[in-house]
Formats: sequence, C-alpha cells, structure tokens
Amino acid sequence: MKNCLKVERARKSFTQADLAEKVDVSRQTINSIEIGKYTPSAVLALKIAAVFNTRVEDVFILEDSDWK
Repeated sequence: MKNCLKVERARKSFTQADLAEKVDVSRQTINSIEIGKYTPSAVLALKIAAVFNTRVEDVFILEDSDWK
C-alpha cells in the first residue's frame, strides 16, 4: 500500500512525533508506515485521515499487489 503520509505531515508542519502523539502511537510506528514497512489498521488509518481532515483514500492508496 502506498501512502502520502509524509506529504500530508509536511503540509501541516507536523513531525513524526507530533502525528504519533495525535493518534496515540509511537514515532517509530509513523516512520514504519511512511516507509511502507507497516500497514496501519483500519482504525489507525481513520485516525490519521481525521488528523489531516481528509479521506483515508487520500492518504493511503491500494496498489494492484494489495489485491493478491
């Protein structure tokens, strides 16, 4: 799954730690999501999207390989 998390953070001038605090996870979790090592749960994806006042689909993008 691709994501635009780093771009969205930059738009809001949030550090990884700032976002992590807002969604109640570690900074390392945010880093892992950004680099594609970790796929967030539906609940976490919804929380992240809410922080940016956007839709989940605007932050997280399914790729063809995600359907297999």
